[in-house]
Amino acid sequence: MLDSRRNIVLACALSGLAGYVDGIGFLHLGGLFVSFMSGNSTRLGVSLAEAQWWQAAGALGLIALFVAGAAAGSLVVLGGGAERQPGLLLIEAVLLAAAALCHAYGLSNLAIACIVLAMGLENAVFQIDGGAGLGLTYVTGALVKAGQLLAVSLTGGPRWSWAPNLLMWAALVAGSAAGALAYAWINLAAIWFAAGAALAMAAIITAVMRRPRA
Repeated sequence: MLDSRRNIVLACALSGLAGYVDGIGFLHLGGLFVSFMSGNSTRLGVSLAEAQWWQAAGALGLIALFVAGAAAGSLVVLGGGAERQPGLLLIEAVLLAAAALCHAYGLSNLAIACIVLAMGLENAVFQIDGGAGLGLTYVTGALVKAGQLLAVSLTGGPRWSWAPNLLMWAALVAGSAAGALAYAWINLAAIWFAAGAALAMAAIITAVMRRPRA
């Protein structure tokens, strides 16, 4: 998937957006995640072992919402269309804006639900018809790939093939830091910035796709 400068820039931008949103969600939920479901799965298992049923239910609910968002994104991809990438980002922007509005009206739980759905959906941006794709809201796979490609580079393969995956990781970390700072400033209203970023990316991709080729 990271085979062109355009894809690398878009993947890093989306990873940064996911990190920003996850940083906000992590602080708001007190240790649960809105995009990192491996962490929530671990929390689910620990909560079950400790008979913390309410915490387990919360983690399970987040996981279910994320899966629903991922399924919705895949349905958009399977529906075809040349402009499905900007379409997915537009839906993500709407969900994030809805989350910010819900927060403004005191509907915090509904706001989190919209955010988690948006994060699940984002992972379909680089999905192809067969179902394979690029994870954008978590970076464990990116770090594994970076290590594997680094080994290839050290044994005579392409010198910098590992760098895009490491850039995705760095973008998520930077986004998380920005999200934490924004949350400390204006609480969950910081999601407005994420909605604006998703909308801007949708507009940019649409403009690039429609630009006449020489």
